[in-house]
Amino acid sequence: MSKSSLYYYFDDKADLFTTLIERSISVLMRRVGDFDPEALTAETFWDDFEDRYEKAVTLAHGNGWLIKFGAIFYSLRSNPNTGAPTGRLFQAVRYWVGVIIERGQKLGVIRQDIPNSLLIDSTMGLFESLDRWVVTHWDDLSDDERNALPATHISLFRDLLESRESSRLNKRSTSIISVSSAKRRRA
Repeated sequence: MSKSSLYYYFDDKADLFTTLIERSISVLMRRVGDFDPEALTAETFWDDFEDRYEKAVTLAHGNGWLIKFGAIFYSLRSNPNTGAPTGRLFQAVRYWVGVIIERGQKLGVIRQDIPNSLLIDSTMGLFESLDRWVVTHWDDLSDDERNALPATHISLFRDLLESRESSRLNKRSTSIISVSSAKRRRA
C-alpha cells in the first residue's frame, strides 16, 4: 500500500499508530479474557482485576513490542501536534471505568461518598500514571518486580476507590485473623 493510500484511511501517522494500538489492545484483551461487569460479585471484584492484570503482565513478558507500543503511544500523547488521536482510546477506557465504578457501587465495594465524575477522573489519572510508569521502567524491572505489579497497582486503585465500609470490614477481618494467629502462636 502506498503512503498516499494510507492517508485515504487515516488522518495522519498518529491516527495510523493509534489504530494499531487499539488493535493491539483488543488482541491483549482477548488473551486476558472476556469481561462481563455483571459477572463481578463483591467477593470477586478486586481479585478479578488483579487476575486480569497478572495475565497481561505474563503476556507482556513474552511480547516486548506491547511495551514499546505503549512508550510510543505516550510519546504521541504528550505531543500537542500528534496527541489528538490518542484521545479516542482514553474515551473508551473512560467509558469502561465508569461502568466498572457503577458496578462496584451496586456491589458495595466502590465508594459513593464523592461524585462519580471525580472517581472516574481520579481513576483515569492513576491509570495513566501507572501505565506510563510501567512502559518507562519495564526494562529496569526484575521478573519478581514485574510480577508484583498487579498486586501493588490494584492496591493503589483499592485505596482510591474502595468504599470506606468495605475497607473497614476488610481491615477488621484482617485484624481478627492477625489476633487469632498471634494467639495460636503463643499457645
